Amino acid sequence: MAHTLINSPKAPAPIGPYSQATLANGTLYVSGQIALDAESGNLVNDSIENETHKVMQNLQAILGEAGMDFSHVLKCTIFVKDLNNFGRINETYGSYFSSNPPARETVEVSRLPKDVNVEISCIAAK
Repeated sequence: MAHTLINSPKAPAPIGPYSQATLANGTLYVSGQIALDAESGNLVNDSIENETHKVMQNLQAILGEAGMDFSHVLKCTIFVKDLNNFGRINETYGSYFSSNPPARETVEVSRLPKDVNVEISCIAAK
């Protein structure tokens, strides 16, 4: 199956052997994003809300590069280091979906890249 790699300079470059996203048959598969600022290279982790906003902004940049936005998102996966932060993450995350939120699962994990608190991936389609 042919696919196109999608990369946005407004989102952080991958920190491993993967692409920011791949587009195949109108479906966009976006790799997990963390709160890494693409310009400075610094993590945004002064609060769980700001960290989640930065993750969502990185996803938004990649979606935009593919000509999509959050209204095209069908499914998200949220990985969290501490499920006690779920309510605060959920409130911030929810602010990006004005209507018809996508399917989702949230999973607590023991560790994430660069020891961040939250990582989110998504699948979108036109």
